Amino acid sequence: MKKIKSIFPILVVVGGLLIYFLQRPHAFYGTNVGPPTPVKNFTLTSANGPVSLDDFRGRFVILFFGYTSCPDVCPATMGNLAQAMKSLGSQAQEVQTIMVSLDPGRDTPQRLAEYLSHFDLSFIGITGTKEQIDRITAANGVFYEIKPGTSLENYSIDHTASLQVLDRDLNLVLLIPFGNTPAQIADDLKYLLK
Repeated sequence: MKKIKSIFPILVVVGGLLIYFLQRPHAFYGTNVGPPTPVKNFTLTSANGPVSLDDFRGRFVILFFGYTSCPDVCPATMGNLAQAMKSLGSQAQEVQTIMVSLDPGRDTPQRLAEYLSHFDLSFIGITGTKEQIDRITAANGVFYEIKPGTSLENYSIDHTASLQVLDRDLNLVLLIPFGNTPAQIADDLKYLLK
């Protein structure tokens, strides 16, 4: 009986810690957007034809605004995202990554498809007119600015580098900043997919 009395406080502490760790809120690596913010539907063109955001209702969507001539941020982000998708395993089928080009002058739908195929065959690249891109970026809080280069074709684009994660109802729920590791991205997505 004495042994039970001496073990009881330890069991209470261990049980309390177990309950705490099982019920504590998820510590996101990205920025949790609360309450969820509806994202307005838009339609742009992919290598396989028109693509609307509404086409993916019922799945999580990751939106990234970038361009194929980007020397650093875009390939690093797509590479990290591709690795995160691999670590999701079969859950990756519940997530659609869409890259919206900020460079309609150089990024044709075919060029986007070829570029993204180097990262993950499920990734979709879409583009449209500059006017369409301007409306979509303004509605989604995305900054971009064309920086002149040494020629008309040699320019760069400064742009917002975060990933926007939309829930199954196409509400913005999470912003993942540039520089998050594949493991951090996957951890946040696994929590959202529960």
